[in-house]
Amino acid sequence: MLHYLKVWLASARYSIVRTLMFRGDFFVWSLVELFWMVVTLLTIGVIYQHTDSIAGWSKYEMVLLVGTSMMIQRLLMGFFWSSLFEMGRNIRTGNFDFMLAQPGNVMFMASTRKLDPDGLVNLVAAGAVVIYAAQQLQLEITVAGVALYLLMIFCGLVIHYSILALSISVAFWLANAQGLEGGYFTLTEFSRLPKQAFTNLATRVILVWALPAVVVTNAPASTLLHGFDHTWLLWLVGCTIVWFGLAVFVFHRGLRRYSSASS
Repeated sequence: MLHYLKVWLASARYSIVRTLMFRGDFFVWSLVELFWMVVTLLTIGVIYQHTDSIAGWSKYEMVLLVGTSMMIQRLLMGFFWSSLFEMGRNIRTGNFDFMLAQPGNVMFMASTRKLDPDGLVNLVAAGAVVIYAAQQLQLEITVAGVALYLLMIFCGLVIHYSILALSISVAFWLANAQGLEGGYFTLTEFSRLPKQAFTNLATRVILVWALPAVVVTNAPASTLLHGFDHTWLLWLVGCTIVWFGLAVFVFHRGLRRYSSASS
């Protein structure tokens, strides 16, 4: 683990130095992401001018849910997004050979090669949204509650990483898997909605239980709002283990099919 930590720190240091060389890009993309976060919150404000509740969720409960979704997305964007999408392109072009020569697990090296500081910088803003919503709701926050919330955030990050890595691993079999990669954006949109909004049985089974797009945000948000629920925790941890295991299995199966540029 110490070896992998050193490798990751070296990659992170390189990414930060590279970002400092192109400061304009860093500030522009940081502002773009902050803009979309503000637009989302303004949209919630406009909607709640015409209603007091959506699927049983009040305005600031919804803000807390959306802030939780933003935190997970910022973490994913900052730590894995660029590396995973670059991995898909490299598989298609044969440049993935470079990853096979790296000093460590191929999946780890390929998915952690780049760090995006512009994705991480707005993590502070997302955290501020959650804190503001909790203050408006006058929630009783405990150390144990915050620790459990952060654990669930971590599980949500691993689930999103696994689904994205799984989608991109399909490139080992298909000539072009960009449609599947782009499908991730659609999936994340559902993470901003409360579980109670899915009244149709089919959508509830698919988006709440089969594809845990809703669970990853509803579980931590509900923990802050209503306290510990072992059902949420067990389901989220179970989903994390299953999806991560599936992503690792599919990636390594696909690696056997990879045709390098030299072959």
